[in-house]
Amino acid sequence: MHLMPLPTGPADDGGPWLPLADEADTERLAQAFSAQAGTGLLDHAVLFLQGTLGAGKTTFVRHLLRALGVAGRIKSPTYALLESYALDRAPHTVYHFDLYRLEAPQEWLDAGLQDTVCGPGLKLIEWPQQAGNLLGQPDLELQLQTLPGHEQARQARLQAHTATGRALFENAMKFRP
Repeated sequence: MHLMPLPTGPADDGGPWLPLADEADTERLAQAFSAQAGTGLLDHAVLFLQGTLGAGKTTFVRHLLRALGVAGRIKSPTYALLESYALDRAPHTVYHFDLYRLEAPQEWLDAGLQDTVCGPGLKLIEWPQQAGNLLGQPDLELQLQTLPGHEQARQARLQAHTATGRALFENAMKFRP
């Protein structure tokens, strides 16, 4: 896999697509993010994970959590909305949100999880669009999509929205499989 440099245009230009030939490439991308643990960048970061069902959002999260040292079962929070993981090292807590089941942004407010997103820890949010504009802007968006005709192949696009997001992106792009 060859990862492209960060686009120099505005944050909403989308940037280049990164090829992920198989799940191992997705795992290596997750490991590139986990390698930033202890730098402070992940301690308060918010990552939005975008993509259709089956695009690899939860797979990326599982690989990231494993790389950060989470042992045991890692489950999707589709029904609970949130799963949290305490770590022995920074970031000390990772919050994995899955908002797929929300039918209206008001349900996000009713769930009472806004303080968690605003607090310390790494926040990984699948299906953020289900909360409307109530989540604010993430540090980084990871958009995943399947490639037609290729069962395992995906592509990813990273989009930085803050200085933290840009640093996360640039550090992750130093990785080579």
